Amino acid sequence: MRCTVFGTGYLGATHAACMAELGHDVLGVDIDPGKVAKLSDGVTPFYEPGLDAVLRRNLDSGRLRFTTSYSEAAEHAEVHFLGVGTPQKKGEYAADLKYVHAVVDTLAPLVTRPSVIIGKSTVPVGTAAELGRRARALSPDIEVAWNPEFLREGFAVKDTLRPDRLVLGVDRERERSDWVREVVEELYADLLAAEVPFLLTDLATAELVKVSANAFLATKISFINAVSEVCEATGADVTVLADALGYDARIGRRFLNAGVGFGGGCLPKDIRAFMARAGELGADHALAFLREVDNINMRRRTKMVDMAARACGGSLLGANVAVLGAAFKPESDDVRDSPALNVAGMIQLHGAVVTVYDPKALENSRRLFPTLSYATSVVEACERADVVLVLTEWKEFVALRPRDLDAVVRTRSIIDGRNCLDRAAWRSAGWVYAGLGTP
Repeated sequence: MRCTVFGTGYLGATHAACMAELGHDVLGVDIDPGKVAKLSDGVTPFYEPGLDAVLRRNLDSGRLRFTTSYSEAAEHAEVHFLGVGTPQKKGEYAADLKYVHAVVDTLAPLVTRPSVIIGKSTVPVGTAAELGRRARALSPDIEVAWNPEFLREGFAVKDTLRPDRLVLGVDRERERSDWVREVVEELYADLLAAEVPFLLTDLATAELVKVSANAFLATKISFINAVSEVCEATGADVTVLADALGYDARIGRRFLNAGVGFGGGCLPKDIRAFMARAGELGADHALAFLREVDNINMRRRTKMVDMAARACGGSLLGANVAVLGAAFKPESDDVRDSPALNVAGMIQLHGAVVTVYDPKALENSRRLFPTLSYATSVVEACERADVVLVLTEWKEFVALRPRDLDAVVRTRSIIDGRNCLDRAAWRSAGWVYAGLGTP
């Protein structure tokens, strides 16, 4: 089938390449000529394992192309995926939908045959219905459906080609809703043949599935971080506690790792937008707990700064601090709302000299925090360090051993912000080890 994907950021570029991998004729669309040129040359503007190979393979096959032309997109296909960003509004919790609106307002007048816009972006509930009205005011031939994405950075190709579920929201009051379902089932025929669960819903439910999933994951992370504060006050061990909880099938072990908290371009902004939309709907009490989820998460960052100060004798002024990790999670170069980079910046504001190393995110980090110092290796970052902070659980950092750093640090002190190191090994080697929620 032929389809287009509007937006070539993390979501859009991944979805375009993977739809081509499924055998479709795909046209990626973006208003940024620089992005289009890079992608057309087989260069992804971000790091995502496995995506480069999928992109180049499908460019070479001719199944995948990129353009800035909306007219070309309208002529190319009847199926248009919407994958543009929905960032947090400046000074507000609500999502900024200007990019979503811009696509619909520009594309709709160009559509001259029955077509469907399939939303992938994470949006406040009610957006899809409003977009449907907006689009049909410009062209009566357009339907709007919602097919939320559930991508994990670092696993986005796998999550697109073999997702754990497919959700499709349609406007059941529209006569062509069955046609929309049939189109999507054909697009995802390979996935359905592989018995990926398919859930057909109304528009509002489809929108709520994604934001609810993110809110639940954020809540689970903040829950264990709140428990870790009790562990610190009592001498209990949050890692063993989490293991014990994880054996309960109703709870599960995933996302129960205490540490410096969550970040990235999805969870923080999505729970805030969820709260804002609930307030607009008069249901703000239903999601009031998410404010505390957010507060707990942000409190972990100041906790890390306090721990670094204690490790340096009570003051960070003039201290040398090594920060290992800048991306918000491993296998990503994404530094949006990164706890690691945020902590590094706060420590610098307290007067420390901060040197950051990350295997993939240095370039993005420099753009966001140009005043920090950056190293090209772990050893370089840790030279003459008074304390080492591990803030992103890259395998390279988890594999570190005390002997790797003994000769380069000034003080053998390490703070494990992800509880990912073998603390017994570090302590037995004479290091002062501190974790979050551990004795």
